[in-house]
Amino acid sequence: MVARHFDAIIIGTGQAGPSLAARLAAAGRAVAILERGKFGGTCVNTGCIPTKTLIASADAVHAARRGAEYGFDVNGDVRVDMKRVKARKDAISGRSNKGVEEWLRGLKNCTVIAGQGRFASARTVVVNDEVLEADQIFINVGGRASIPAFPGIHDVPFLTNSSMVDVDFVPEHLVIVGGGYIGLEFGQMYRRFGSAVTIVEMGPRLIGREDEDVSDAVQKILELEGIQIRLNAKCISLEKRDSGIGVSVACVDGPPEVSGTSVLLAVGRIPNTGDLGLERAGVATDQRGYIVVDDQLQTNVPGIWALGDCNGRGAFTHTAYNDYEIVADNLLNADHRRVSDRIQTYALYTDPPLGRCGMTDAEVRKSGRAALAVKYPMSKVGRAIEKGETEGFIKISVDAETKQILGAAILGTGGDEVVQVLLDVMYAKAPYTVVERAMHIHPTVAEFLPTVLSKLEPLL
Repeated sequence: MVARHFDAIIIGTGQAGPSLAARLAAAGRAVAILERGKFGGTCVNTGCIPTKTLIASADAVHAARRGAEYGFDVNGDVRVDMKRVKARKDAISGRSNKGVEEWLRGLKNCTVIAGQGRFASARTVVVNDEVLEADQIFINVGGRASIPAFPGIHDVPFLTNSSMVDVDFVPEHLVIVGGGYIGLEFGQMYRRFGSAVTIVEMGPRLIGREDEDVSDAVQKILELEGIQIRLNAKCISLEKRDSGIGVSVACVDGPPEVSGTSVLLAVGRIPNTGDLGLERAGVATDQRGYIVVDDQLQTNVPGIWALGDCNGRGAFTHTAYNDYEIVADNLLNADHRRVSDRIQTYALYTDPPLGRCGMTDAEVRKSGRAALAVKYPMSKVGRAIEKGETEGFIKISVDAETKQILGAAILGTGGDEVVQVLLDVMYAKAPYTVVERAMHIHPTVAEFLPTVLSKLEPLL
Protein backbone atom coordinates (compact mmCIF):
# COMPACT_ATOMS: atom_id res chain seq x y z
CA MET A 1 0.00 0.00 0.00
CA VAL A 2 1.43 3.38 -1.01
CA ALA A 3 1.66 5.87 1.86
CA ARG A 4 0.15 9.32 1.59
CA HIS A 5 2.80 11.86 2.58
CA PHE A 6 2.33 14.92 4.80
CA ASP A 7 4.78 17.23 6.51
CA ALA A 8 2.97 16.73 9.82
CA ILE A 9 0.33 14.41 11.27
CA ILE A 10 -1.66 15.46 14.33
CA ILE A 11 -3.65 12.78 16.16
CA GLY A 12 -6.55 14.35 18.05
CA THR A 13 -8.43 17.65 17.97
CA GLY A 14 -8.29 18.55 21.65
CA GLN A 15 -7.08 21.94 22.81
CA ALA A 16 -3.53 21.70 21.42
CA GLY A 17 -4.25 20.02 18.08
CA PRO A 18 -6.31 22.52 16.06
CA SER A 19 -4.16 25.52 16.93
CA LEU A 20 -1.00 23.59 16.06
CA ALA A 21 -2.57 22.51 12.76
CA ALA A 22 -3.46 26.10 11.91
CA ARG A 23 0.00 27.37 12.80
CA LEU A 24 1.82 24.70 10.79
CA ALA A 25 -0.54 25.05 7.83
CA ALA A 26 -0.08 28.82 7.80
CA ALA A 27 3.69 28.22 7.61
CA GLY A 28 3.14 26.22 4.42
CA ARG A 29 3.31 22.75 5.92
CA ALA A 30 1.01 20.03 4.60
CA VAL A 31 -0.90 18.86 7.68
CA ALA A 32 -3.21 15.90 8.35
CA ILE A 33 -5.27 16.06 11.53
CA LEU A 34 -7.13 12.95 12.73
CA GLU A 35 -10.21 12.76 14.95
CA ARG A 36 -11.97 9.52 15.91
CA GLY A 37 -14.80 11.13 17.88
CA LYS A 38 -16.10 14.61 18.59
CA PHE A 39 -14.07 17.59 17.47
CA GLY A 40 -12.67 19.74 20.27
CA GLY A 41 -11.73 17.04 22.74
CA THR A 42 -12.65 16.94 26.42
CA CYS A 43 -12.89 20.68 27.06
CA VAL A 44 -15.47 21.33 24.37
CA ASN A 45 -17.56 18.18 24.73
CA THR A 46 -17.39 16.74 28.25
CA GLY A 47 -15.16 19.09 30.24
CA CYS A 48 -14.80 22.82 30.75
CA ILE A 49 -17.46 24.24 28.44
CA PRO A 50 -20.38 21.92 29.31
CA THR A 51 -19.61 21.74 33.03
CA LYS A 52 -19.15 25.49 33.46
CA THR A 53 -22.35 26.06 31.49
CA LEU A 54 -24.17 23.73 33.88
CA ILE A 55 -22.55 25.45 36.86
CA ALA A 56 -23.83 28.80 35.57
CA SER A 57 -27.38 27.40 35.56
CA ALA A 58 -26.92 26.01 39.07
CA ASP A 59 -25.56 29.36 40.30
CA ALA A 60 -28.58 31.16 38.83
CA VAL A 61 -30.91 28.77 40.64
CA HIS A 62 -29.02 29.33 43.89
CA ALA A 63 -29.15 33.12 43.49
CA ALA A 64 -32.90 32.99 42.88
CA ARG A 65 -33.42 30.99 46.07
CA ARG A 66 -31.45 33.63 47.99
CA GLY A 67 -33.66 36.44 46.70
CA ALA A 68 -34.90 37.45 50.14
CA GLU A 69 -31.31 38.30 51.16
CA TYR A 70 -31.16 40.84 48.34
CA GLY A 71 -34.57 42.38 48.81
CA PHE A 72 -36.82 40.45 46.42
CA ASP A 73 -38.98 37.37 46.48
CA VAL A 74 -39.57 34.60 43.94
CA ASN A 75 -43.17 33.48 43.85
CA GLY A 76 -43.28 29.83 44.80
CA ASP A 77 -40.41 27.34 44.66
CA VAL A 78 -37.65 27.65 42.08
CA ARG A 79 -38.31 24.70 39.80
CA VAL A 80 -35.45 23.21 37.79
CA ASP A 81 -36.21 21.78 34.36
CA MET A 82 -33.13 19.68 33.65
CA LYS A 83 -34.17 19.09 30.07
CA ARG A 84 -34.01 22.84 29.46
CA VAL A 85 -30.79 23.12 31.44
CA LYS A 86 -29.27 20.37 29.32
CA ALA A 87 -30.56 21.95 26.11
CA ARG A 88 -28.78 25.20 26.98
CA LYS A 89 -25.60 23.26 27.68
CA ASP A 90 -25.93 21.28 24.46
CA ALA A 91 -26.35 24.46 22.42
CA ILE A 92 -23.28 26.17 23.89
CA SER A 93 -21.08 23.08 23.75
CA GLY A 94 -22.37 22.22 20.28
CA ARG A 95 -21.44 25.63 18.89
CA SER A 96 -17.88 25.14 20.11
CA ASN A 97 -17.69 21.61 18.71
CA LYS A 98 -19.04 22.73 15.34
CA GLY A 99 -16.76 25.76 15.31
CA VAL A 100 -13.62 23.65 15.78
CA GLU A 101 -14.58 21.29 12.97
CA GLU A 102 -15.52 24.08 10.54
CA TRP A 103 -12.31 25.95 11.34
CA LEU A 104 -10.15 22.91 10.62
CA ARG A 105 -11.98 21.95 7.44
CA GLY A 106 -11.56 25.49 6.18
CA LEU A 107 -7.80 25.66 6.68
CA LYS A 108 -5.59 25.76 3.62
CA ASN A 109 -2.91 23.01 3.63
CA CYS A 110 -4.87 21.03 6.25
CA THR A 111 -6.56 17.68 5.59
CA VAL A 112 -9.13 16.55 8.18
CA ILE A 113 -9.58 12.79 8.50
CA ALA A 114 -12.31 11.23 10.67
CA GLY A 115 -11.06 7.95 12.10
CA GLN A 116 -8.87 6.16 14.62
CA GLY A 117 -5.18 6.66 13.98
CA ARG A 118 -2.67 3.99 14.98
CA PHE A 119 1.07 3.90 14.52
CA ALA A 120 2.50 1.39 12.07
CA SER A 121 6.04 2.72 12.58
CA ALA A 122 7.77 5.82 13.88
CA ARG A 123 6.88 7.66 10.68
CA THR A 124 3.60 6.08 9.58
CA VAL A 125 0.06 6.15 10.92
CA VAL A 126 -2.80 4.00 9.66
CA VAL A 127 -6.33 5.41 9.62
CA ASN A 128 -9.37 3.92 7.82
CA ASP A 129 -7.04 1.39 6.12
CA GLU A 130 -5.00 4.26 4.65
CA VAL A 131 -1.31 4.72 5.43
CA LEU A 132 -0.18 8.26 6.23
CA GLU A 133 3.47 9.21 6.41
CA ALA A 134 5.18 12.24 7.97
CA ASP A 135 8.52 13.26 9.41
CA GLN A 136 6.75 14.98 12.30
CA ILE A 137 3.90 13.41 14.27
CA PHE A 138 2.08 15.07 17.17
CA ILE A 139 0.04 12.99 19.62
CA ASN A 140 -2.85 14.91 21.19
CA VAL A 141 -5.28 12.21 22.27
CA GLY A 142 -6.31 13.47 25.72
CA GLY A 143 -7.65 11.36 28.55
CA ARG A 144 -10.80 9.92 30.06
CA ALA A 145 -12.31 9.07 33.43
CA SER A 146 -10.64 6.27 35.36
CA ILE A 147 -12.91 3.36 36.30
CA PRO A 148 -11.60 1.89 39.56
CA ALA A 149 -11.74 -1.83 40.28
CA PHE A 150 -14.20 -1.48 43.18
CA PRO A 151 -16.08 -4.65 44.09
CA GLY A 152 -19.45 -4.57 42.34
CA ILE A 153 -18.43 -1.84 39.91
CA HIS A 154 -19.84 -3.71 36.92
CA ASP A 155 -23.02 -4.77 38.70
CA VAL A 156 -24.49 -1.28 38.91
CA PRO A 157 -25.04 1.60 36.49
CA PHE A 158 -22.63 4.46 37.12
CA LEU A 159 -21.86 7.85 35.68
CA THR A 160 -18.57 9.55 34.82
CA ASN A 161 -17.92 13.18 33.94
CA SER A 162 -18.60 12.33 30.28
CA SER A 163 -22.03 10.79 30.86
CA MET A 164 -22.94 13.16 33.69
CA VAL A 165 -23.08 16.16 31.36
CA ASP A 166 -25.80 14.36 29.37
CA VAL A 167 -28.09 13.71 32.33
CA ASP A 168 -31.49 15.34 31.79
CA PHE A 169 -33.02 14.66 35.20
CA VAL A 170 -32.30 15.57 38.81
CA PRO A 171 -31.21 12.45 40.74
CA GLU A 172 -33.01 11.99 44.02
CA HIS A 173 -29.75 11.17 45.78
CA LEU A 174 -26.45 11.48 43.94
CA VAL A 175 -23.50 9.69 45.53
CA ILE A 176 -20.17 10.95 44.23
CA VAL A 177 -17.11 8.78 44.74
CA GLY A 178 -14.11 11.13 44.74
CA GLY A 179 -13.54 14.39 46.60
CA GLY A 180 -11.40 16.08 43.97
CA TYR A 181 -12.15 18.98 41.66
CA ILE A 182 -14.58 17.18 39.34
CA GLY A 183 -16.50 15.60 42.20
CA LEU A 184 -16.88 18.83 44.13
CA GLU A 185 -18.06 20.83 41.13
CA PHE A 186 -20.72 18.27 40.21
CA GLY A 187 -21.67 17.85 43.86
CA GLN A 188 -22.46 21.50 44.47
CA MET A 189 -24.07 21.82 41.04
CA TYR A 190 -26.53 18.98 41.61
CA ARG A 191 -27.23 19.98 45.19
CA ARG A 192 -28.36 23.34 43.80
CA PHE A 193 -30.44 21.60 41.14
CA GLY A 194 -32.23 19.79 43.97
CA SER A 195 -30.48 16.46 44.55
CA ALA A 196 -29.46 15.12 47.91
CA VAL A 197 -25.69 14.73 47.52
CA THR A 198 -23.12 12.64 49.37
CA ILE A 199 -19.43 12.91 48.49
CA VAL A 200 -17.31 9.90 49.41
CA GLU A 201 -13.55 10.45 49.61
CA MET A 202 -10.94 7.79 50.38
CA GLY A 203 -8.47 10.30 51.80
CA PRO A 204 -8.60 12.18 55.11
CA ARG A 205 -9.79 15.42 53.43
CA LEU A 206 -11.18 16.84 50.22
CA ILE A 207 -8.90 18.15 47.42
CA GLY A 208 -5.85 16.65 49.06
CA ARG A 209 -3.27 18.55 47.03
CA GLU A 210 -4.36 21.81 48.67
CA ASP A 211 -3.34 23.12 52.08
CA GLU A 212 -5.46 21.82 54.93
CA ASP A 213 -7.09 25.18 55.62
CA VAL A 214 -8.26 25.36 51.99
CA SER A 215 -9.67 21.82 52.14
CA ASP A 216 -11.42 22.55 55.43
CA ALA A 217 -12.93 25.81 54.18
CA VAL A 218 -14.25 24.21 50.98
CA GLN A 219 -15.76 21.37 52.99
CA LYS A 220 -17.57 23.81 55.29
CA ILE A 221 -18.92 25.73 52.30
CA LEU A 222 -20.33 22.53 50.79
CA GLU A 223 -21.74 21.28 54.08
CA LEU A 224 -23.56 24.59 54.62
CA GLU A 225 -25.46 23.82 51.43
CA GLY A 226 -26.50 20.43 52.80
CA ILE A 227 -23.93 18.21 51.08
CA GLN A 228 -22.89 15.19 53.12
CA ILE A 229 -19.15 14.45 53.21
CA ARG A 230 -17.72 11.02 54.04
CA LEU A 231 -13.94 10.95 54.45
CA ASN A 232 -11.48 8.10 55.05
CA ALA A 233 -13.60 5.73 52.96
CA LYS A 234 -10.98 3.01 52.65
CA CYS A 235 -13.08 0.07 51.47
CA ILE A 236 -15.49 1.23 48.78
CA SER A 237 -17.80 -1.24 47.04
CA LEU A 238 -21.06 -0.94 45.12
CA GLU A 239 -24.18 -3.08 45.19
CA LYS A 240 -27.54 -2.84 43.46
CA ARG A 241 -30.53 -2.16 45.71
CA ASP A 242 -34.26 -2.14 45.02
CA SER A 243 -34.27 1.59 45.69
CA GLY A 244 -31.07 2.34 43.79
CA ILE A 245 -27.42 1.74 44.60
CA GLY A 246 -25.68 0.98 47.85
CA VAL A 247 -22.16 2.33 48.30
CA SER A 248 -20.19 0.68 51.09
CA VAL A 249 -17.72 3.19 52.50
CA ALA A 250 -16.45 1.52 55.70
CA CYS A 251 -15.64 4.89 57.22
CA VAL A 252 -14.52 5.24 60.82
CA ASP A 253 -17.41 7.65 61.50
CA GLY A 254 -20.97 7.34 60.26
CA PRO A 255 -23.03 4.49 58.79
CA PRO A 256 -20.99 1.94 56.80
CA GLU A 257 -23.16 2.33 53.70
CA VAL A 258 -24.67 5.20 51.73
CA SER A 259 -27.80 4.45 49.68
CA GLY A 260 -28.25 6.56 46.57
CA THR A 261 -30.23 6.58 43.34
CA SER A 262 -27.27 7.50 41.11
CA VAL A 263 -23.51 7.16 41.44
CA LEU A 264 -20.88 9.40 39.84
CA LEU A 265 -17.30 8.12 39.70
CA ALA A 266 -14.81 10.98 39.94
CA VAL A 267 -11.62 9.27 41.03
CA GLY A 268 -9.14 10.53 38.47
CA ARG A 269 -8.22 10.42 34.80
CA ILE A 270 -6.21 8.11 32.55
CA PRO A 271 -4.62 8.86 29.16
CA ASN A 272 -6.09 7.61 25.87
CA THR A 273 -2.85 5.95 24.83
CA GLY A 274 -3.65 2.23 25.00
CA ASP A 275 -4.90 1.82 21.44
CA LEU A 276 -2.41 3.98 19.50
CA GLY A 277 0.12 1.29 18.68
CA LEU A 278 2.84 3.28 20.45
CA GLU A 279 4.96 0.15 20.80
CA ARG A 280 5.24 -0.06 16.99
CA ALA A 281 6.65 3.46 16.95
CA GLY A 282 8.92 2.79 19.92
CA VAL A 283 7.32 5.59 21.97
CA ALA A 284 7.86 5.16 25.70
CA THR A 285 5.12 5.48 28.31
CA ASP A 286 5.23 5.43 32.09
CA GLN A 287 3.49 2.91 34.36
CA ARG A 288 0.20 4.82 34.15
CA GLY A 289 0.24 4.99 30.36
CA TYR A 290 1.29 8.62 30.03
CA ILE A 291 3.68 9.34 27.17
CA VAL A 292 7.11 10.29 28.46
CA VAL A 293 8.27 13.66 27.12
CA ASP A 294 11.19 15.99 27.71
CA ASP A 295 11.08 19.67 28.66
CA GLN A 296 10.12 20.60 25.10
CA LEU A 297 7.45 17.87 24.84
CA GLN A 298 9.44 15.59 22.55
CA THR A 299 9.11 11.85 23.11
CA ASN A 300 12.03 9.45 23.16
CA VAL A 301 11.53 9.01 19.38
CA PRO A 302 12.89 11.91 17.28
CA GLY A 303 10.13 13.56 15.29
CA ILE A 304 7.29 12.58 17.64
CA TRP A 305 5.80 14.93 20.23
CA ALA A 306 3.01 14.45 22.78
CA LEU A 307 0.77 17.34 23.82
CA GLY A 308 -2.09 17.77 26.25
CA ASP A 309 -3.44 15.41 28.89
CA CYS A 310 -1.79 12.32 27.41
CA ASN A 311 1.72 13.45 28.38
CA GLY A 312 1.13 13.74 32.13
CA ARG A 313 2.61 17.23 32.26
CA GLY A 314 -0.68 18.95 32.98
CA ALA A 315 -4.36 18.07 33.17
CA PHE A 316 -6.00 21.30 32.11
CA THR A 317 -7.13 23.02 28.94
CA HIS A 318 -4.68 25.85 29.59
CA THR A 319 -1.73 23.49 29.99
CA ALA A 320 -2.67 21.75 26.74
CA TYR A 321 -2.85 25.08 24.90
CA ASN A 322 0.48 26.08 26.39
CA ASP A 323 1.91 22.78 25.12
CA TYR A 324 0.89 23.88 21.62
CA GLU A 325 2.55 27.26 22.10
CA ILE A 326 5.79 25.67 23.30
CA VAL A 327 5.98 23.20 20.41
CA ALA A 328 4.98 25.71 17.72
CA ASP A 329 7.37 28.42 18.85
CA ASN A 330 10.25 25.99 19.16
CA LEU A 331 9.64 24.53 15.69
CA LEU A 332 8.75 27.67 13.75
CA ASN A 333 10.53 30.44 15.61
CA ALA A 334 13.65 28.57 16.73
CA ASP A 335 12.64 29.45 20.27
CA HIS A 336 13.69 27.57 23.40
CA ARG A 337 10.46 27.43 25.36
CA ARG A 338 10.20 24.79 28.08
CA VAL A 339 7.49 23.17 30.15
CA SER A 340 9.52 23.82 33.29
CA ASP A 341 9.22 27.57 32.72
CA ARG A 342 5.50 27.63 33.40
CA ILE A 343 3.98 28.20 36.80
CA GLN A 344 1.32 25.82 38.04
CA THR A 345 -2.08 27.49 38.09
CA TYR A 346 -5.67 26.32 38.02
CA ALA A 347 -9.10 26.94 39.52
CA LEU A 348 -11.78 24.96 41.30
CA TYR A 349 -15.16 26.16 40.05
CA THR A 350 -17.22 25.68 43.14
CA ASP A 351 -19.06 28.76 44.40
CA PRO A 352 -17.11 30.60 45.59
CA PRO A 353 -14.28 29.52 43.31
CA LEU A 354 -10.72 28.73 44.32
CA GLY A 355 -7.96 30.33 42.26
CA ARG A 356 -4.51 28.82 42.73
CA CYS A 357 -1.04 29.64 41.48
CA GLY A 358 2.46 28.55 42.42
CA MET A 359 3.33 26.70 45.62
CA THR A 360 1.12 25.72 48.53
CA ASP A 361 2.21 26.65 52.05
CA ALA A 362 3.12 23.00 52.61
CA GLU A 363 5.39 23.06 49.54
CA VAL A 364 7.01 26.29 50.68
CA ARG A 365 7.75 24.80 54.10
CA LYS A 366 9.12 21.64 52.52
CA SER A 367 11.49 23.72 50.37
CA GLY A 368 13.18 25.02 53.51
CA ARG A 369 13.35 28.60 52.27
CA ALA A 370 12.63 31.59 54.45
CA ALA A 371 9.22 32.90 53.53
CA LEU A 372 6.61 35.45 54.47
CA ALA A 373 2.89 34.73 54.35
CA VAL A 374 -0.50 36.26 54.98
CA LYS A 375 -4.09 35.06 55.20
CA TYR A 376 -6.92 37.57 54.90
CA PRO A 377 -10.62 36.74 55.25
CA MET A 378 -13.02 37.58 52.43
CA SER A 379 -15.41 38.82 55.11
CA LYS A 380 -13.24 41.96 55.28
CA VAL A 381 -13.29 42.56 51.51
CA GLY A 382 -15.78 45.28 50.60
CA ARG A 383 -16.71 43.83 47.21
CA ALA A 384 -17.49 40.46 48.81
CA ILE A 385 -19.64 42.11 51.47
CA GLU A 386 -21.57 44.06 48.86
CA LYS A 387 -22.27 40.90 46.88
CA GLY A 388 -23.23 38.91 49.97
CA GLU A 389 -20.47 36.40 49.23
CA THR A 390 -18.09 36.55 52.16
CA GLU A 391 -16.94 32.92 52.39
CA GLY A 392 -13.26 32.12 51.98
CA PHE A 393 -9.97 33.96 52.19
CA ILE A 394 -6.95 35.32 50.34
CA LYS A 395 -3.65 33.60 51.10
CA ILE A 396 -0.26 34.61 49.66
CA SER A 397 3.33 33.54 50.33
CA VAL A 398 6.53 35.28 49.22
CA ASP A 399 10.26 34.57 49.36
CA ALA A 400 11.72 36.52 52.27
CA GLU A 401 14.97 37.25 50.40
CA THR A 402 13.96 37.89 46.78
CA LYS A 403 10.49 39.23 47.70
CA GLN A 404 9.08 37.28 44.76
CA ILE A 405 5.64 35.73 45.14
CA LEU A 406 5.83 31.98 45.69
CA GLY A 407 2.18 31.06 45.65
CA ALA A 408 -1.36 32.10 46.34
CA ALA A 409 -4.79 30.67 47.04
CA ILE A 410 -7.83 32.90 46.65
CA LEU A 411 -10.97 31.15 47.82
CA GLY A 412 -13.75 33.63 47.34
CA THR A 413 -15.82 35.60 44.90
CA GLY A 414 -13.78 36.31 41.77
CA GLY A 415 -10.87 34.23 43.05
CA ASP A 416 -10.34 32.52 39.69
CA GLU A 417 -9.80 35.92 38.04
CA VAL A 418 -8.04 37.84 40.82
CA VAL A 419 -5.32 35.22 41.28
CA GLN A 420 -4.04 35.98 37.79
CA VAL A 421 -2.92 39.43 38.92
CA LEU A 422 -0.40 37.64 41.12
CA LEU A 423 0.41 35.05 38.46
CA ASP A 424 1.51 37.69 35.96
CA VAL A 425 3.79 39.30 38.53
CA MET A 426 5.27 35.87 39.25
CA TYR A 427 6.06 35.37 35.55
CA ALA A 428 7.71 38.78 35.48
CA LYS A 429 9.82 37.69 38.49
CA ALA A 430 8.97 41.03 40.03
CA PRO A 431 8.84 41.59 43.80
CA TYR A 432 5.49 41.56 45.56
CA THR A 433 5.91 45.27 46.23
CA VAL A 434 4.89 45.92 42.60
CA VAL A 435 1.39 44.74 43.53
CA GLU A 436 1.50 46.26 47.00
CA ARG A 437 2.16 49.73 45.54
CA ALA A 438 -0.23 49.43 42.60
CA MET A 439 -3.52 51.35 42.47
CA HIS A 440 -6.44 49.08 41.65
CA ILE A 441 -10.03 49.86 40.73
CA HIS A 442 -12.60 50.31 43.51
CA PRO A 443 -14.75 48.42 44.32
CA THR A 444 -13.11 45.13 43.39
CA VAL A 445 -11.57 42.15 45.12
CA ALA A 446 -8.22 42.87 43.45
CA GLU A 447 -7.98 46.26 45.17
CA PHE A 448 -7.45 44.44 48.46
CA LEU A 449 -4.25 42.73 47.28
CA PRO A 450 -2.05 45.69 48.35
CA THR A 451 -3.72 45.66 51.77
CA VAL A 452 -3.25 41.92 52.10
CA LEU A 453 0.42 42.10 51.10
CA SER A 454 1.08 44.84 53.64
CA LYS A 455 0.34 42.27 56.37
CA LEU A 456 2.99 39.68 55.52
CA GLU A 457 4.60 37.89 58.44
CA PRO A 458 7.14 35.06 58.70
CA LEU A 459 5.66 31.73 57.62
CA LEU A 460 5.81 29.40 60.59
